[in-house]
Amino acid sequence: MDKNILHKYFDGTITEDELRNVHRWIDLAPENRDEFLRERKMYDLLTLLPGIEREKASVAPIRRRRLFFELMKAAAVALLVLGGVYAYGLLTKEEVETKEIAMQSVSVPAGQRINIVLSDGTNVWLNARTRLKYPALFDGKERRLELDGEAFFDVVADADKPFVVTTSKGEVEAVGTEFNVRAYNNSEGFETTLMSGKVSVSLAGNPAAKISLAPSQKTVLTDGALIVEQVDDFTRYRWREGLICFKNDYFAEIMKELENCYDVEIVINNKRIKSHLYTGKFRYVDGVDYALKVLQKDINFRFRRDNNQSIIYIE
Repeated sequence: MDKNILHKYFDGTITEDELRNVHRWIDLAPENRDEFLRERKMYDLLTLLPGIEREKASVAPIRRRRLFFELMKAAAVALLVLGGVYAYGLLTKEEVETKEIAMQSVSVPAGQRINIVLSDGTNVWLNARTRLKYPALFDGKERRLELDGEAFFDVVADADKPFVVTTSKGEVEAVGTEFNVRAYNNSEGFETTLMSGKVSVSLAGNPAAKISLAPSQKTVLTDGALIVEQVDDFTRYRWREGLICFKNDYFAEIMKELENCYDVEIVINNKRIKSHLYTGKFRYVDGVDYALKVLQKDINFRFRRDNNQSIIYIE
């Protein structure tokens, strides 16, 4: 299979005919699937490497040679991605020559997601256009990190060291639990959904007013307050599997989600379809054009692209 076609598949610019050909080729033989996965890993490596940043302000006491090896380990976190591939290349206490712990930062490009394992064993999945900043070692009274975007946390229990996720909208504190946080800095939304365990959530402007969630509950920032709701459908959190899922969501909301996933602007000129409800799912790798073509089968609209400005117009 032509690698250029596979790269178009990975970045979501593939045509419908090319997409069918890729799927047919993968199903044709096991060695084709192996080649596809090898090329996928290489593509992810090249895509994610520029997204890794190293926070240097707190590592001055560490020798330059040591810093080089730490940088390589930080890169390993983002290079081993997708499909259940986990990264364990983190520092140990013996490797740190000072109490000042280096900060690491991982950024996820549009249309991608990654999985990392923190130094305490906590599993974290990061969604598209998400940035996570965290220490190489949790060496204090709490395990604190900073999130801009969406992440799913499977936290290792440690009653003596709470796990705290800080966002621009508020904080989420847990001990050992599974929960999803969505808090993009460029959006007003702030949502925390609890799958198991227990978390407390507070707003940045009012940290003293905390609310607690029970499993199958979520809290949503609405008109400046945290509102608790019951969750009876967890399909939308299947983004960890590379799926974008919707259940009775408005067309306009779906377009916002596609904007976030694929880093495009979608302008809806056809106002009558904004309130159309839709239930379904798409794969990230299929791309925004494929998703729109699937929606066209149920909703009557046309769309056109302005590739120079990354804008899609819905007519």
